[in-house]
Amino acid sequence: MHPGMRPPIILLRDGTDTSQGKGQLISNINACQAVGEVVRTTLGPRGMDKLVHDGRGPTISNDGATIMKLLDIVHPAAKTLVDISMSQDSEVGDGTTSVVLLACELMRLSKDFIMDGMHPQLIIRGFREASLMAVKKLRSIAVGVDAADTKARNNLLEKCAGTALNSKLICRNKDFFAPMCVEAVNSLADDDMDLKLIGIKKVAGGSVTESELVHGIAFKKTFAYAGFEQQTKKFTNPKILCLNVELELKSEKENAEIRIDDPEKYQSIVDAEWKIIYDKLDQCVKSGANVVLSKLPIGDLATQYFADRGLFCAGRVDFHDLKRVCIGTGATVQTSMEDLNEKILGTCGVFEEKQVGNERYNFFMQCPVKKTATILLRGGAQQFLEESQRSIWDALNIVKRATQSTKIVAGGGASEMEVMVHLRNYAMDIEGKQQLIIKTYAKAFEVIPRQLSDNAGIDPTDILNKLRQKHFTDPNGRWFGVDINNNDICDTMVSNVWEPVDSKINSIMAATEAACLIMSVDQTVRNPQSEQSQMQAAKQYGNQGRKMSKAMGGRGMGAGMPGMRKMRGRGGR
Repeated sequence: MHPGMRPPIILLRDGTDTSQGKGQLISNINACQAVGEVVRTTLGPRGMDKLVHDGRGPTISNDGATIMKLLDIVHPAAKTLVDISMSQDSEVGDGTTSVVLLACELMRLSKDFIMDGMHPQLIIRGFREASLMAVKKLRSIAVGVDAADTKARNNLLEKCAGTALNSKLICRNKDFFAPMCVEAVNSLADDDMDLKLIGIKKVAGGSVTESELVHGIAFKKTFAYAGFEQQTKKFTNPKILCLNVELELKSEKENAEIRIDDPEKYQSIVDAEWKIIYDKLDQCVKSGANVVLSKLPIGDLATQYFADRGLFCAGRVDFHDLKRVCIGTGATVQTSMEDLNEKILGTCGVFEEKQVGNERYNFFMQCPVKKTATILLRGGAQQFLEESQRSIWDALNIVKRATQSTKIVAGGGASEMEVMVHLRNYAMDIEGKQQLIIKTYAKAFEVIPRQLSDNAGIDPTDILNKLRQKHFTDPNGRWFGVDINNNDICDTMVSNVWEPVDSKINSIMAATEAACLIMSVDQTVRNPQSEQSQMQAAKQYGNQGRKMSKAMGGRGMGAGMPGMRKMRGRGGR
């Protein structure tokens, strides 16, 4: 047989959609740019908020990672941006919008090279080389503070926390929350600094400034049973028993059928159930505990039983709070009532239950095993409290990062402009295509000050021209960035707009890797099975819709409602 007459070799299932080449690469870049446009306006102190409504209710936020997570993006290439924003959030805690914008700008600028026929691997090689130069430059210009100087160190941490809160909903109260975040992080042990030991509890009602920091563990009393009023509400050096056992009479009932010949035997069955629950309660008392906590319910009988013997109890405690209590007090969660002794009990300096707003809260203070802290966040609307919680969490992560490195750079786009100048000067000594690629990489850093200006209502062209002039010509213009308060530029280091250098470095590396990953994909294969499942789901929903239409008389929703034709306005005639 002639070689040209050979039948084609089929490798993929019939119906598989494949797209490859330059067009597919450009399509992926365009998809990523569309995602970047969503979060672009949220950058900076004057950034706008986004309202995302899903099945759980509306969410108002300007946090990049939160918005990206709620959007539920399905495009495979655009999902990469979601991944880098989540990694930035978990690694640093802030800068999630910046990393997405930088990655999108790198891909937008490289699109012209790809359209002109340049191989993507050349661009990837140049970007990775430039990213190493950018990181090296940031490390060289970072300003450090002596860790032994506690006052200067805390001042640095407060300024970093204040910068992180500048773009948040609670920016007007940053002078109130920044020292609180620093104090919360400083209260942890210096060896691990596990932020999971810091709890943020939302208390509806009151003013934001009524928020307070508790040096210990605090959580809301979840359920109040009959008899809790008679319990002792305060202990000094109490013994704490943590359980994962239900102390309620109904838990002793089995899902079984018991047949008895003599009605008098029924009482013996009831007495046996009571004996089991009383034995459990008696074991709790004999263990020497003053405070009994359980993840499962503690019923009316147990509550009254403990109150009569001078014990405090709380059931349905959130497992995260119960775990914090165990870590802080040294207690061990018990799943059975066997062998309860003092070894499994925890202790703290003071235990107290008191009123916070409209809720009762349990406080465990002066924990000896692990230092813990809790921020009681006050406010009005639930959406405000949710966003405030996310803001405080970002500030805590920034303080932790700054504590570990104690090196900072100026914000407001100053460090990005300085890196841009360094890379452009570096590219002048390189020949060939790599010079163009590195210059393009440097130009991408201008997206941060440009967007900061744009979101603040300032002419970005004018601001960028002033910044370029300062950073290129003025030896003392290293830390000049966008001044949104005066619609001009200023020395952001003097203005106390500080960011940890590790946050910037992580943003650059993550954005570069995301852009390189997108540009390295030249083919997309769509499995027909996934398409088939989607069509089946659509068909199912369509059948349900047709059934509903028939049930309504086939008239549709508007026509099926009486009086709808009479309610038309002039435009509907």
